[in-house]
Amino acid sequence: QVQLAESGGGSVEAGGSLRLSCITSGVGYRYYCMGWFREAPGKGRERIAAISAGGSSAYTYYADSVAGRFTISHNNQKKTLSLQMNNLKPEDTATYYCVAETRYSGEWCSTIEQFSAWGQGTQVTVSA
Repeated sequence: QVQLAESGGGSVEAGGSLRLSCITSGVGYRYYCMGWFREAPGKGRERIAAISAGGSSAYTYYADSVAGRFTISHNNQKKTLSLQMNNLKPEDTATYYCVAETRYSGEWCSTIEQFSAWGQGTQVTVSA
C-alpha cells in the first residue's frame, strides 16, 4: 500500500518561497506517476504539477496558475517528491496534497488527472 507523507508547509509573505517534500513508501513499482494537488477553501481540488518517477527522463505537467513559479522534482533513489514554490501569491493559499498513481508511468504522467494515493496534506498560507 502506497503511503505518502508531506512536509514543508507554512506561512509566508507574498513574493516569498517554500519547498514542500513528500516521502513515499510502499510503492512496488519502478516506474509510476507522482504529483501535487491543492485545495483552497470554497474551491475544488486543483492539479498543479505532476512528474514521472523512476526513469532517466522526467515528464512533467504544470497548471497555468503555477507554471514559471513552481518546480516539481523527484529523487528516484530517495523516493522523495519535492515542490519548490517561488514568488508565492495570496491565491496560492491552500492545502497541498502529494499524490501517486502506479497504474501509469512515463509520458502518461503529464496527462492523467486521477491519482489513487493521497497524502494527508500540508497547509500553505501566503499573506499579502
